[in-house]
Amino acid sequence: MKGVNIKWLGHAAFEISDQKTTVLIDPWLTNPLSPVKPENVKPDYIVVTHDHSDHLGEAVEISKRTGAPIICVYELANHIIKSGGKAIGMNIGGPAVLNNELKVYLTQAFHSSTYGSPTGAVIFMNGIRIYHAGDTGLFGDMRLIGEIYDPDVALLPIGGFFTMNAEQAAIAVQLIAPRYAIPMHYNTFDVIKQDPHLFEEAVKKLRPSTEVIILKPGEEREIS
Repeated sequence: MKGVNIKWLGHAAFEISDQKTTVLIDPWLTNPLSPVKPENVKPDYIVVTHDHSDHLGEAVEISKRTGAPIICVYELANHIIKSGGKAIGMNIGGPAVLNNELKVYLTQAFHSSTYGSPTGAVIFMNGIRIYHAGDTGLFGDMRLIGEIYDPDVALLPIGGFFTMNAEQAAIAVQLIAPRYAIPMHYNTFDVIKQDPHLFEEAVKKLRPSTEVIILKPGEEREIS
């Protein structure tokens, strides 16, 4: 039976799991909203969208402790390996085939980074397709991401200032056309304070067939 659990760990950090495998995305687990500590997670794989500290987070520390490889853009992977972590370096395109039911594609993102390009990630897990946009502004080729990968779930930043805001993220939902949209990257700091219900209202106007799931840190949702 296909299906995954998606748990929000605050900011842009998520834990995605099925009965066999657990993937952490952008594990900054010392963020002010995080319900878990870095030493308490045991992922099989880690996906990092770019090298900013609020996304790379404790990925290297977790990788060293658990042996979980970090999937990320090639230049960042080299930096992680020099830092003692385990990494699989790839680039926009893909996929990295991790097992029969788990693939990771990297997508473009409009942002900044020091090591390599900032990215989003599309994870194929147990028959479910999850698009984590990373840090990004709105861009028209999100429609192409929707057409190519047909994501069931889109995890989208709504905080503004560094990324899309709620209204722009609603347009992203219209372009991507997922079944579900989950807001992230908001309310961690004052500068990215947003009301996620404004995002939900905007999505209802632009893409009413998409269900917006507003999670509290530590909450999870099963997607099948």
